[in-house]
Amino acid sequence: MDVKAATKAIKQGEISPVYLLYGTEKYQMNEFVSFLVEQTISQEEHDFALVHYDLSDTPLQAVIEEAEMVPFMVPRKLILVQDASVFTAGKDNAKVEHRVEALLEYMKNPAEYSVLVFMVNQEKLDERKKVVKEIKSRGTLLTFMPLGSEDLLKWVGKKMKERECTMEDGAAEMVIRNAGTQLQTLSAEIDKLCLYAGKGGVISVHIVEQLIARTTEQNVFALVEDIANLRVDRALGIFYELLKQKEEPIKIAALIARQFRIILQVKDLGGQSYSQQQIASQLGLHPYAVKIAGEQARKFQASQLKQILSRLGTLDFQMKTGAVDKVLGLELFLLRLAA
Repeated sequence: MDVKAATKAIKQGEISPVYLLYGTEKYQMNEFVSFLVEQTISQEEHDFALVHYDLSDTPLQAVIEEAEMVPFMVPRKLILVQDASVFTAGKDNAKVEHRVEALLEYMKNPAEYSVLVFMVNQEKLDERKKVVKEIKSRGTLLTFMPLGSEDLLKWVGKKMKERECTMEDGAAEMVIRNAGTQLQTLSAEIDKLCLYAGKGGVISVHIVEQLIARTTEQNVFALVEDIANLRVDRALGIFYELLKQKEEPIKIAALIARQFRIILQVKDLGGQSYSQQQIASQLGLHPYAVKIAGEQARKFQASQLKQILSRLGTLDFQMKTGAVDKVLGLELFLLRLAA
């Protein structure tokens, strides 16, 4: 079952006794949990019906005891469990001992008055574990992973619509380029833009550029984009702006090297017929970042990218040993790169 189907089932009153939520997209996971809370218990019942646990300091068996205990003054209770590492691979370094058998036994006959929600902020579960298989069979397993590039643009558009404002062409992409791909950050920036535009207002690319300040990483991302498109003056403008912000030239050079390394890796994997999602998973990047890196990769030969990375390695050594002035060295590198 996917999130959309689970949401529809909850609206129809079909509540699963156990939910296992996992993935790296915390914002969407938290949104789902908030929706589940809203649909299952009233605001007045929160004090008695909403229970929080963290498995880093609470044994799993104590959570099961809570689930089996009849709720006080409310018809149903929702038990939210964080740090559920018992479902993942690798060594469990928790200070408490968890008896997974207690959950397996509970799953055979779950209490009608309790809803268990386990949250795992990791990319994968250990599918070999019996407890994961049992929840797949008797409960609801949901994945929350970063949205693909097109889905991310649609998500921005949807959030804008919810806040009753609209965007000009290119504004949604500019929001992502300036604010990054984290949904929590994007949501906050969209709130700001719509508050500025007002109800029914239109948000232009210019408004986005004026109101959303780019992080150092996003500035370097834009700098490399300008270099790839031979916009030398704009690339140098970003570089000088970073210097005004007291950013260390060695850090800027390292971030530029990282971006060119990503471009080379994306070019290499794309040449091996990897999909955008596969490349994102392989490199630990957001699919949107892979999309942009792929566009940049088409403007360079693999040999050019390797040569650029080699020159950046030499520049890094010269800057750290004092063989070249840091600002001048990076400035000359950018000018030669554009040439």
